[in-house]
Amino acid sequence: MYPFSMKKTKLRSYFLEKRNLLSLLEKRKHDFFLSGLLMDYIKIHGFSTIHTYLPIGSEVDFYPVIQQLLEMNIKIVCPQTENKPVFKNLILTSLDNLEQGRYGTRHPANAEEYNGDFDLVIVPGLAYNAEKYRLGYGGGYYDYFLEKHPLAVKLGLFYPFQFASDLPLEAHDVPLDIVLTPKS
Repeated sequence: MYPFSMKKTKLRSYFLEKRNLLSLLEKRKHDFFLSGLLMDYIKIHGFSTIHTYLPIGSEVDFYPVIQQLLEMNIKIVCPQTENKPVFKNLILTSLDNLEQGRYGTRHPANAEEYNGDFDLVIVPGLAYNAEKYRLGYGGGYYDYFLEKHPLAVKLGLFYPFQFASDLPLEAHDVPLDIVLTPKS
């Protein structure tokens, strides 16, 4: 049996590799489907202030949804990774004005900071389990952030192979409220 932190590290590597090996055709198919589910969910619930990461690498690409939300005048706030475990929350006004952040992330450039509440938080992850806990990237940023916003709906987007029956959990882990996957 592996020590707890080693098990998480191995799971992160495993799920990241699986995601990176997804064919471009399959990725596009899943991204399109998941974007539709996400947009429908947002419209049904009438969210007006949404916190979201900006997808990078092999993460689910839902940039078309973000663009639609901007056109609908929904307030979009994106994290800028600061010193652990803190985000600086920046208002997104355009996808054309982004800059590189820590760990390869992207965030709005020269943006106004937002310190209010959120209706919805779209949370990144490498895997999820039946109880809607997620395996993140290991920085603890989102668990810390989500504790500060208990009333926001917490949503994750996952490919079908990102389900894990056994995820190691810690006391500070915060479960998602909604998991959208092509299986849902």
